[in-house]
Parts: sequence; C-alpha cells; structure tokens
Amino acid sequence: MTPKTRSRMNHHASRRRARSAGDNTGVIPQLAKAAREVEAAAARGRVSPANRTKFQVAALLMREERARLKTDAGVSDSARAESMKRLDGLAAILAKTAARDTSLIALLDANAPTTPQARELRKQILFAAGVDMVVDEKPQEETPKQSLPQKILERQVTPTSVKSRVRSSPFLAPDLSKIRPREQHYSRLHNWELLSSLLKAFETGAGGGAASMDLPEPPRFDRVAPVGAELMPHQAQLIESVREGHRTVLLADEPGLGKTAQSILAASVADAYPLLCVVPNVVKTNWQQEVERWTPTRRATVISGDGQDIDAFSDVFIVNYEILDRHIGWLTEIGFRGMVVDEAHFIKNLQSQRSQLVLQLSRSIRTHIPGVEPLLMALTGTPLINDVEDFKAIWQFLGWLDGDKPAPVLMDALDDTGLVPSDPGFLAAARRTVIDLGIVRRRKVDVAKSLPSKRIIDMPVELDSEEGNSIRRAERMLVERLLGRYDRMIAAADLPAGTIDEDRLRMLARQEVEESKASTAGDSIFTMLHRIGVAKAQLAAEYTAQLAHSAGKVVFFAKHIEAMDRATEAFESEGLRSVAIRGDQTQAARDRAIEAFQQDPEVKVIVCSLMAAGVGINLQVASDVVLAELSWTAAEQTQAIDRVHRIGQEEPVTAWRILASQTIDAHVAELIDSKQGLAARALEGTDEGEAQSEDIQVEAIIGMLREGLERRLAN
Repeated sequence: MTPKTRSRMNHHASRRRARSAGDNTGVIPQLAKAAREVEAAAARGRVSPANRTKFQVAALLMREERARLKTDAGVSDSARAESMKRLDGLAAILAKTAARDTSLIALLDANAPTTPQARELRKQILFAAGVDMVVDEKPQEETPKQSLPQKILERQVTPTSVKSRVRSSPFLAPDLSKIRPREQHYSRLHNWELLSSLLKAFETGAGGGAASMDLPEPPRFDRVAPVGAELMPHQAQLIESVREGHRTVLLADEPGLGKTAQSILAASVADAYPLLCVVPNVVKTNWQQEVERWTPTRRATVISGDGQDIDAFSDVFIVNYEILDRHIGWLTEIGFRGMVVDEAHFIKNLQSQRSQLVLQLSRSIRTHIPGVEPLLMALTGTPLINDVEDFKAIWQFLGWLDGDKPAPVLMDALDDTGLVPSDPGFLAAARRTVIDLGIVRRRKVDVAKSLPSKRIIDMPVELDSEEGNSIRRAERMLVERLLGRYDRMIAAADLPAGTIDEDRLRMLARQEVEESKASTAGDSIFTMLHRIGVAKAQLAAEYTAQLAHSAGKVVFFAKHIEAMDRATEAFESEGLRSVAIRGDQTQAARDRAIEAFQQDPEVKVIVCSLMAAGVGINLQVASDVVLAELSWTAAEQTQAIDRVHRIGQEEPVTAWRILASQTIDAHVAELIDSKQGLAARALEGTDEGEAQSEDIQVEAIIGMLREGLERRLAN
C-alpha cells in the first residue's frame, strides 16, 4: 500500500461507516467471508488463482481497516476494541491459511505487486461494504529488469534450460519461523553521520588487534569434508561458525589458505543452494573442480558466453565478472540461496558496471525468499587496494551498508554498544562491531603449524581462445597420426583391431619422441608443450597479479621466452612492477634484478626462466611461486620451488601450478608427480608414488594413445 493510496483512503474513511462493533455490515464481515472461502480452498488443496487474488485483497483491506480504526475519532473506544479483536481473528485465519499453502505468504507483503484483477476485487468488496466512492490505485510498476540500463537490457540472454528450471519451481517456500517484523525503536545514532567514523575506525586500527571475528573451536572430528580430503583446523573453524548460523562473511585469508574450499563447504552446511559464484575468468575451471572435489554430490555448471550449454538444474552456478551483464536478468530470478564473490576487491569501484551488477544480484538474493537468510561470502586476500574506502562495496554486498548508511543489522549492533561518535571509545567499539558481523582474516604465519612447509596446488585454466582450440586440434591430429601407425603395426602382426598392446604403444611413443627431437613439425609433442605454455602465459600472469595484490611478492617461472614476454606485458598492463632473470643476461644484470626484487617494495613480481633461475639464487622474500609452464623433469620443478623454500623462510611456501585443461598438460603434471614419488622412494626410503622406468615424454604419449584407443572402443 503506497502512502499516496493510504492518503486517498483516509480521505474517504469518513464516508465508510459509523456502525457499532456488533453490526454485521461494513468491511469486516466482507473480509471474513473472503478469508473463510480461501481457507476452505486451502484445506481442499485447491487454491485457484482467483482465491490467491482474494487472499491478497483480504490482507490488503485488513491492514487498511486497522489503520483507519486507529485514527478515526468517530469510533468509540469500545467499538474500536471490538473491531480490532475481530481483525485479529481474521489475521489468524490468514496466517493459518498461508501456513497450509506457503506460496500465499508472499502475498501478505504490503509491497507485493497487485494485478488488475486484485484492484477490481478491492473495489467490489468496498462497494459491498457500503463505501460509495473508491479511487482506483495506480498500477504498481515491475522494476527488477527495468532498473537496468537500456544497453544491458538489450544484451540479455536466457538459456533454454533456465526457462525450464523457472517453470518447474515458480514459488520458493519462505521460512515462516524466521519472518519477523523489525521492531521500531528510537536509535541514539539516528541523526549521526556514521560511515566516515566506521571507515576511520579501520583506517586508524582503533582498538588494535587483528581484524578477525572470534570463531568457534574446530570440531573434534571432521564430518564435513569428503573421504580423501581433510580440512585444516582454521578452515574447520569458519565452517563451524556457518553451521552455527553465521551467514555473512568477508573472508580475507591470505592466498594458499583454502578460501575456495571454505566457501564451498560453508554453502554445504548452510544448505545455500542454488549457489552463485562470481569469480575471475582465470579460475572458473578451478572452481568447478573444487566443487566436485569438496562436495561430490553437488553439480556445478560454468556459465560461458551466452550460457546455452549450462545445466540450469545444477546446485552451483559459476560465472565470471566479464559476462554478468548478459546474464543478470535470469540470475536475479532463479532463486539463489547463497552467493560467493571471489577476489571481491574487483568490485571496489562502486561506479563500475561490474560492481553495480554484483550489488544488484546481492540485493535480489537477500530479498527474494521471505524469511530465508542467504549465505553471502566475499573472498579476497586484499580487501583494501587503494584506501579504506574500498570496504564500502564489500560491506554493501554483504548487506551491512545501505548506500552510505548502516543497514539495520549494523545499526542495531552499533546501538548495542551504547556509544555515539563523540564518545571516546566509539571508534574501537565500532571497529569491533563490524568485525563481529563477519570479517575473518588469517595469515600463513598464523596457521603455520597446521600447514605443510611446502605445497603444490594445481590451478586448471581453460584455453577458450582460438589459440586454445588450435592446440586441441593439433593434439587430436597427433593422436590420429600415431594411431594410424599403430593400426598398421597391429594389422602386420595379425592381431584383432582394437587390441591395446602396451609394448607396441611404448615402441611407437619412443620412436615419436626421437623423431620429434629433430623435427619442427607443428604437431610434435615438444611443439605442443611450447604452444600450450605460451597460450597459458596470459592467464598465469593474471593469476599472478591477483596473488601479488593479495600476498605481496611472487616468483613467476616460465620455460620459453615468448611466455615470459607475454607475462611481462600483462604485469605492465596491471600496473605491477616486475623484473626478470633470463638466460641471455649478464651476471650484473641478474644481480640487479634479484636485488630489486628483494629490496624494492614496489617490485612485486620476478619473472624467471626455469633453466636460468632454477638453481643458485635466493628468492625467499616471497612465499608464493607460480609455475606457468611445466618442465620435463620433476627435479627442475623442485629446484624452482626451492628458490623460495629455503633455510630462513619463515612462512609456508605455496607453488601454484597452472595447467591447461583438456590438453596434454594434465598428463605431464601427473607424470611429474609420479617422478617425485620415485625420487622419494629411491633417496629417502619412502614408498610414495609409483616408480616409472621411462621418461616423461614417452609416458605422456602413451597416455594420449591409450585414451584414444579407449574412446574408439567406447564408440
């Protein structure tokens, strides 16, 4: 009911009735009749569209009548009390009916849009009640999509499977137990400008201490992670907090502490499905694999391009920032119960389109299902890039701010401090209040006891450019060429077609490796690894830039000059200063690069050649290493990581290995790991891994051929 409509109704209130409370005429008997009819229909399980309209109009007129009785001086106190009692009875009937058919609950909202049929029925009921003059309400306008700029509206797409999902679940059941009217009370902070004080509290570190909320102790037994995966204590703490009911989190852990896994499992314990994950393009594939790893019973779908190949009945939807403008329409309608924003500092500029779209999605999710408190998580190792103002967008996403003012949840918490900005302890109390709403920050050094001293984390990326498509075509051509030779070998030996002969596969692979060493053909295994490395360089550099913003200095390793050049250009475009160690440098130039990386706080990245910088240098000023290209030996990978993982390193070291999905890259990574196991077995007496007798090139080709033969048999 709009204020303008309420004013019109008050204008005509004096013409309604001046009847005794026991009179069986007027609005209340008409409302009772309508309420009983809808109640009976709900009991039969057959609430028709007409009855839904009747239910909404009854609720609307009941509120109007209650408001009229409170202000009408022509009604005696006894008549007012009796009428209010009858209205309370009607309210109980409507509540009971909504509990029986929960799709009706949304119609109780005073701001629920009304149809032309509802407005006509309202006129009819008022006329039957003796109100001789009714002014039509102006139809309420649909706003969700119309609030978008025209240029975005024109780009909207709706995948076919999304239409099917929306049709299959048009009503989202509210949680009746959590629908509570917010108590109106006087706030001592009502007339204060609070945002500047809140930001100042963080800028000055008022009160001191880490900006991290108190978390519960991790459970004694991990019953959340799937078999084969184990949570670290700091991860289990956050998930336990969500299990206990916390629903808004700014997770600002340093890189390498498993923010992705924490958010995925938090959604699981909160049952926050369907879940929307807005992430940088470079980590979309990794997010899908992490969902499959940590919640194997849940389905994840990645939205790319126009999204026509997505599975709209999935539990987790993964989309990158760059294509939000095409999908914002259906994303606001599908009924998400949770939203995760990875690298949330990407939305720091409130004027940017991507920030506005993310915030619009957040608002729609917070208000879409009455009574359901969604899970909202902002992940970033660096919530502040330029200044403390960067907090504003993240706080708005989490629902702590409404524009430049504290939202009700934050205002109530600030009220509970009993302080105002002029009080000496306000800044410290305000900072603690915001932190307790859900800021969590842990550093590697804080949880070092629960971390291994050195970890290798695979980061899969999707080569979805034409360059990537060309590489995959070249791989298929290589496999087809070699399988043609293999078929001739099988036929010459009079073996049945489809035979998988390991000895002949190995012979063929060895021959291919020897020929490739002397060939420059575009489909040799060496050429393909070169092309994959160069194609990955841009994505690897983008991820390195994210790490540099979040964790500080990063060591970037590549094998080929072209990959190093692409990375250097990417860092320049990101505004990151970098230096390089290459094979063609003089010793003096190399020394200057190392000194700049170690001593100059403005130099964030050192771009290193695997061959030239793999040994003999100390780069332990960093604790993060990016392996943009893979070596052919496990030893070279280890030597590269050990430029950082050295005596004197005070933090656990994380090596991020960038792998191109759906290419030979994954085979090579697996083989490198198996060779690591061989080294441990031979030199340290452990039984890790499986000893391999052939070199990695041969084994990689054998793996490709075996997969090709298996595909043949499957078809």
